[in-house]
This record gives sequence, C-alpha cells and structure tokens, in this order.
Amino acid sequence: MANTIDPSLQYSSIKKTERKTGSDILGKDDFLKILMVQLQNQDPLNPMQDKDFIAQMATFSSLEQMTNMNRSIENLVGMQQQTQLIAYSEFVGKNVTWHKITASEDPDGKPETTTGSGVVKTVRFVDGSVKFVLEDGTELDPANISEVGISTNTPPETSDDNKEPSEPDNENKE
Repeated sequence: MANTIDPSLQYSSIKKTERKTGSDILGKDDFLKILMVQLQNQDPLNPMQDKDFIAQMATFSSLEQMTNMNRSIENLVGMQQQTQLIAYSEFVGKNVTWHKITASEDPDGKPETTTGSGVVKTVRFVDGSVKFVLEDGTELDPANISEVGISTNTPPETSDDNKEPSEPDNENKE
C-alpha cells in the first residue's frame, strides 16, 4: 500500500488566519496582566528588583496621566469649536461685505480680489473650520468678511411688550 498525502491537507492550501484584537492601544488592564505574568514567570533565583518594579509602575502612571491629559485637551478643543460656532451664529441674518482673493492676477502681477455683499443665511462647521453661507449660496471663511451690518430685510428689534398701558387724556376730567 502506497503512502499518499491528500493535497487538501498540504500546508499551501491552509489559509492564514490573522489574530484580531479589539484595539492597538494597551490599557491599564493590559499593563497589569503583563506585569502579573512577568512576576509569575520571573526567575526565583534572580527576581525582579524593587527599583525595576517601581520604575515600571512610574512609567505606567506617567503614560496614564498623558492619556488622560490628551483626552481632556481633545474635549477642550471640541468645546472651543462649539463656542466658536455659537459666536459666529450672531452673523445669521446680518448683511456682510466680503472679499476673496482669486487665482488670477492683474496686469501688474498682483492677485485680483472679488468683492461683494449679501445676507448670511447659515453658519456651519466644515472640516474643522467655520463657513458662512450667504442667501445667494456664496461660501465664505471668517477671514473673508470685511464688514458686518444690519440687514435691510430684517426690521430693527423693538419691544412694546414691556411698556405700561398709557393713560387716557386728562382733557375730559372736570
């Protein structure tokens, strides 16, 4: 009887399987697991020195604090962007005069600018920067706005709700 190897069992037909993990970032639990395994498997005749253990813990503590600081800074930046958007929302309904530098140049070789005016319809956040959208569809950066005024389409704010009722004329009193 001849010994044969089934081709489906050969190494070349076995697909490589990659080990998938949840994240490339090591956390606190991962560090503590590694440290515990290291302590369990250390050479009993040459154990880890106290100073080495303390140095590893200090390194881990520093890393944890930097991670927390990074998270806090990211939150701060997000809040700053929201605050900026809220501040720019005051432009909605206002008439603005704007200028944009175009890609073309005048005969003297200086860049040409396009100017215009319009009423701000919306303010939005796009790719980390604020964009003003005018009623005619023009998109502007805050740096393009050179003047802000009250729109002629928007009546000035008046408040008659807080006035006390006026008294009738005293002419008819005797």
